[in-house]
Amino acid sequence: MRSSTVLLQQQLKAVQNDCDLSNISCGLVNNDIYEWEVVLMISDDCKFYGGGSFRARLSFPTDYPHAPPKMRFESDIWHPNSTSLA
Repeated sequence: MRSSTVLLQQQLKAVQNDCDLSNISCGLVNNDIYEWEVVLMISDDCKFYGGGSFRARLSFPTDYPHAPPKMRFESDIWHPNSTSLA
């Protein structure tokens, strides 16, 4: 088993169990530890995206954490530092 696999399993479990991250939901795509589906649920108090729910995909390279993951929004979203599939 690759060290990146073990690390990602630990990190996924930590995100799923962290009560302070209740506005983030993470799960695997097709049971692949290197592909995560993420849902960001924005509080109504947020000025710009309040009440929004945004789906994204995190793709981790096999040499993670030495190389960064790629994140791509699947929900329509406009932000100068992000891309969307739509």
